[in-house]
Amino acid sequence: MDTLLDIAGLLLGFLPWILFLFLPTGGFEPLRRAVLICLAASIVFSLKALRQRFILQWTTAGFFLFCAIAFYGFRWIWLATHMSVIANLVLDGIIWLTILAGKPFTMQYAQAEAPPEVWNTDAFIRGCRSIAIFWGALLLVPTAFSIFRIFRPTALSDAFYFFLTIFCMVFGVAATTLFKRMKRGRRLAMNRQ
Repeated sequence: MDTLLDIAGLLLGFLPWILFLFLPTGGFEPLRRAVLICLAASIVFSLKALRQRFILQWTTAGFFLFCAIAFYGFRWIWLATHMSVIANLVLDGIIWLTILAGKPFTMQYAQAEAPPEVWNTDAFIRGCRSIAIFWGALLLVPTAFSIFRIFRPTALSDAFYFFLTIFCMVFGVAATTLFKRMKRGRRLAMNRQ
């Protein structure tokens, strides 16, 4: 049951980005609708995290709000044309900025589950940083391919980019869940001693 809750928690954190991946975005009007849906999802499904000032949720909501204003208020076609690259850069950028700032986005999620006495331990901080670096490196893959797509738009199919991103997300969720289970198991074993 803990594993399912871990997976659900991770997916909820990335839900607006996952929705954006699955929603139709071919053309300006479908893209505008997708951005509004993702903005609504980033608020509705993340109210608790927004109240707790989770960096990933605030920057996600901010990104989709910015895009909604850009599309509905200013009709920025350039942004629409390069949306796949910009969305990937923003998501990966959020992750790397939190790492460079010394407050990996994963720390907020871990603190919600771990007892306060471990929050400042080296192992806890190192584990949060490692998971964040893992996600940052993993999401560099679709980001790099989306940049490649600008220069070689017909080299690979749309399906390739879609499934590459899905694979990276699924792999990331699986690896993070496994890491959390191992850490939880170690903590329980130490408490029994």
